[in-house]
Amino acid sequence: MEYRYCSHTVFQIECHFVWVTKYRYKVLQGDVAERVRGLVRQTCEAFQIRIMRGVVSKDHVHILVSAPPTLAPSEIMRRLKGRTSSYLFEEFPHLKKRHWGQHFWARGYFCVAVGQMTGEMICRSSDLI
Repeated sequence: MEYRYCSHTVFQIECHFVWVTKYRYKVLQGDVAERVRGLVRQTCEAFQIRIMRGVVSKDHVHILVSAPPTLAPSEIMRRLKGRTSSYLFEEFPHLKKRHWGQHFWARGYFCVAVGQMTGEMICRSSDLI
């Protein structure tokens, strides 16, 4: 178990996210998939989000991340989806024909918190409080 540190905080917050392309179009292939991978890495690095694992499939993206407590899951997704879609439309004009209305990603996403604490660990740590 690896804890992360920032000023006055020790944390281990891990979330698994999945989001899909609009209409589940299978456009995440070749150069587009590589660029999505790069943009996700850049965005996460910019906001101190550590990527534990990730996969870019033809119509969706999975990532397991460790995020600081200052970022809500909704904020993480807003930044990832917004940043990647604007860059993709700018760099790959052919995507605009299929994804009209400037919407590259579908509206929702899946998120689950990945817990590491067990009941026994909580009982042990309650002795410290």
